Amino acid sequence: MNQQPEWITVGALADGFADDNHILAGVDDLSGRTLTLHFDNGWQIEHHFAVDTLRWNSLGQPASDDLPYRATSIRPGIYLVDFLKREQGQSHSVSLILDLERQCFTAVIGQMPSQAECGVDLFSRALAGDELTSVKAQFLHGAIDALPTAETARHAPTAELIGLRNQYVYSASEAYEHIYLNANFYSWQCLRGVEQGLADTDRCHYYKIAEQLYLFAWREKIVPTLGLVLIDLKAGRSDGKIFGYQGADFSHAANFPVGALAQVLNRTQHP
Repeated sequence: MNQQPEWITVGALADGFADDNHILAGVDDLSGRTLTLHFDNGWQIEHHFAVDTLRWNSLGQPASDDLPYRATSIRPGIYLVDFLKREQGQSHSVSLILDLERQCFTAVIGQMPSQAECGVDLFSRALAGDELTSVKAQFLHGAIDALPTAETARHAPTAELIGLRNQYVYSASEAYEHIYLNANFYSWQCLRGVEQGLADTDRCHYYKIAEQLYLFAWREKIVPTLGLVLIDLKAGRSDGKIFGYQGADFSHAANFPVGALAQVLNRTQHP
């Protein structure tokens, strides 16, 4: 008889992904630059980049402390910048997809639920008409170093991944399968690794960044997790991060990079 697979914390998942992985090497291309992000909602936030830290501030306001960040470039002119900031005693995940070719960006701001929020059972959430996951994510867009206009390029929601069944090999020991079901949900299973045997269907979001290049984000409901990757189907790889709690006591955040070799297994087309 098969043993029941065990759910693990995001911190334990990070340990499993640590060795012999396919993450992209970080780049320091942005070091010494200041980019002002003009959001469609009216925010104007400056980002001052050093080699491995950045400072940010609303236009005309004092800058933040130095914050460690990771920057990668899965394609020329397109950067994923990822860092954590603390507000009101809580860590928030900030992921910026900077499209310097078209001078536009997408910002994904993630927030983990409190222990009390995680304690609300799924049936109660369903009856209340709430999302089953308590992980929050905002998707914001705008222009780089200019006010956004109707002509500003934007990363738009896309249905181009729907129907694909993909395999992602993160390392010699870690591999997963994704099935992109519809505009709101995907299914995943761990083929091998620290979560082997686990599977679920979770809330997700898709944006097209360029031809055959997509931003894919997911929010898990069992162990609170925000995952975010850029999927390059042309190059056959992905790069991104996973954000959650280090342990079961909800006291420390875990935010670690992931990258995989990507392969399309098949596409389902419903008649």
